[in-house]
Amino acid sequence: MENLYKFIRNFKLPTKTELKSAFSYFSKREWLIFFSLVIVLFVSTIIILEKINKSFMTEIPAPGGSISEGIIGTPRFVNPILALSDADRDLVSLIYSGLLRKDSDGNLIPDLAESYDVSKDGLTYTFTLKDKIFFHDKKPITADDIVFTITKAKDPIIKSPIKANWDGVTVEKIDEKTIKFTLKQPYASFLENMTLGIIPMHIWGNSTAIELNDANINPIGSGPYRVTKTNKQSSGLIDSYELSYFKNFILKKPNIKNINLHFYPNENYLIEGLKNGEVDQASSITPQNAELLKDKGYRIESSVLPRVFGLFFNQNQAQIFTDKHIIEAINQAIDKDQIINEVLSGYGVVINDPIPPNMLAYQKLNKDDKSTHEENLQKALDILAKDGWKKNADGVLEKTTITGKKNSKGKTVSTGKKSTSIIEFSISTGNAPELAKTAEIISNDLNALGMKVDVKTFETGNLNQTVIRPRKYDALLFGQIINHESDLFAFWHSSQRHDPGLNIAMYTNAKVDKILEDALVTTNENNRIKKYAEFENEIEKDSPAVFLYSPSFIYVISKNLKGLSINHLISPADRFLNSYLWYTQTEGVWKIFSKQN
Repeated sequence: MENLYKFIRNFKLPTKTELKSAFSYFSKREWLIFFSLVIVLFVSTIIILEKINKSFMTEIPAPGGSISEGIIGTPRFVNPILALSDADRDLVSLIYSGLLRKDSDGNLIPDLAESYDVSKDGLTYTFTLKDKIFFHDKKPITADDIVFTITKAKDPIIKSPIKANWDGVTVEKIDEKTIKFTLKQPYASFLENMTLGIIPMHIWGNSTAIELNDANINPIGSGPYRVTKTNKQSSGLIDSYELSYFKNFILKKPNIKNINLHFYPNENYLIEGLKNGEVDQASSITPQNAELLKDKGYRIESSVLPRVFGLFFNQNQAQIFTDKHIIEAINQAIDKDQIINEVLSGYGVVINDPIPPNMLAYQKLNKDDKSTHEENLQKALDILAKDGWKKNADGVLEKTTITGKKNSKGKTVSTGKKSTSIIEFSISTGNAPELAKTAEIISNDLNALGMKVDVKTFETGNLNQTVIRPRKYDALLFGQIINHESDLFAFWHSSQRHDPGLNIAMYTNAKVDKILEDALVTTNENNRIKKYAEFENEIEKDSPAVFLYSPSFIYVISKNLKGLSINHLISPADRFLNSYLWYTQTEGVWKIFSKQN
């Protein structure tokens, strides 16, 4: 060891003269070997340094790029107050901001609002605006714009489709940055209203007829994207919009520079636009076309929507539906998995409850039933057999009863007269391919069981006017759109049984009425969850409907698009709510400089 220390103390690097002298003795072969080793050393060093650098690097979204998306329909009211069509609502999601915004997990986050406060009694909501918030035309957003927007939404002359959300709500300006909302009674879903896009008073305030304002097709909002170009046909219909990112969007500057939207009259033209490269994204695709596109290499994403499709029974028109044994047998006999596979091509889920599956907080744990369809058919037959139903020679279920009358003591005694009844009813539905095919599968299953079932299909307008509104149907195959749990009141409260109410099952249960009324004003989430669990239990006991499936939203998207999240969609337009987080390009930075860390 002592010798090693001496060596280190006495070690000296060779001088330039010594190195030059040593190199002078190299042969050509030795020079070749030396330079080869130097090159190997240099390349190895570069590779090692690159690997070390990569170990400290991470990819982050980079600004730039563009996407083009095809949409079915023509925009007419790109206005949060009047938007009716999918095309209108899609554009509203991109162009407007509300006080609050839903994030990719479905949670409400501040958008234009800096903060908000809720009174203990749940009747007063006070919002404070952020600093430096602007519309696309660089005009500042103030409390006046908020009050103006809500006032227009409440205006009975305008007849906004969202007017009901604001009934009983008073809005007032406290100062330039503070707005107060006062409710007549607590409303559990009120904060959902705060996602309404804010329209600029300086543009809409001078318009006597809001539906005639040019801003309906040349909108000015404060959302992540602004309109930079509008292309129209000679007829005046809009062909496309070119949108550019809004650098002053308050949440963050969007990554993707341009989003171009092209509008098509139907799905066939939309598919053609995808194939010829005019657009690289598309929504409103049917399951059948989605499968064809998937086979051709297109990227398909899907998410279950809060839609409840089921068979709703009208006991007032068909008395057989007062027999719960018949309803239970129908539920067992319908092959719901076949509907998912053949009608929806797998883009949907089986349901057994009135609350859609993506409202996870309210879902009960479903039993994992591994029974085959044949086993379920046998269960249905057993249920009916216990209730006195038997198949006759024609394979039709029938039941023989002996009539009776009350004697002088009030007891029912047999008269000896027999009557035979069969299970016979019709299913009314729309003529959309998915509904018609679903009705056919249900009819085949129930006819095989021994019931006589007739399917009646109607054009959408006729279905609403001549069947649903007057409640002229035995059973209705239909879908309910559940935007949030408070919508269940409209579909199941007894006060909504008749037109224009949406209680298409004509369902009446005083206990359910009270549960739904209480749930509307219960702001404590845990207590509200318990209310809806009670509601589900009552519906299960009464069996006013057989619940079938919730369909998926299907989205054809660009292969290089990242940052997309559609797991918590309420409506198709919600896919754009977080478009400012999308990106198509990336760049590498050291992890210590990454915002994620």
